[in-house]
Amino acid sequence: MIEVDHADPNDPEVSQIIAAHVAYGDEHYPTESNHHVYLEEYDESGVQLFGAWLDGSCVGMAGLKSITNRHGELKSMHVLKQARGHGVGALLINTVIKEASERGLERLSLETGSRDASAAARLVYEKFGFEYCAPFGDYREDPESVFMTRDISA
Repeated sequence: MIEVDHADPNDPEVSQIIAAHVAYGDEHYPTESNHHVYLEEYDESGVQLFGAWLDGSCVGMAGLKSITNRHGELKSMHVLKQARGHGVGALLINTVIKEASERGLERLSLETGSRDASAAARLVYEKFGFEYCAPFGDYREDPESVFMTRDISA
């Protein structure tokens, strides 16, 4: 059974997923196109982190960051390779959407990569109703980035 709850980035299992997320981005994208939240930045980042535990081990994470009082960002989504295909990502996305709605946010946006390395992620986001959009918040046009958004006000 998969359980999703608030996660402490300093928990060793969670910090390993943060490191895996950063490593994956660094492997597939140039530094200037990565928008990581590094472990030491979480306390000041404003990102509320959620973790997914499968059989007692943390296998995924996703964060929620408020951009304005009506607009939030799905941030730092990552599921470990061995846990993909078990519904972990879906549970994390649903948790972030629910939390964003409870905060009164009306829109949830995200940035992900444009290369094949991020194709599966883009497909998942599309299945959850995210549509392609222009850069939001502090993001700028970047051929390595794709921006997506979803109205969650309903």
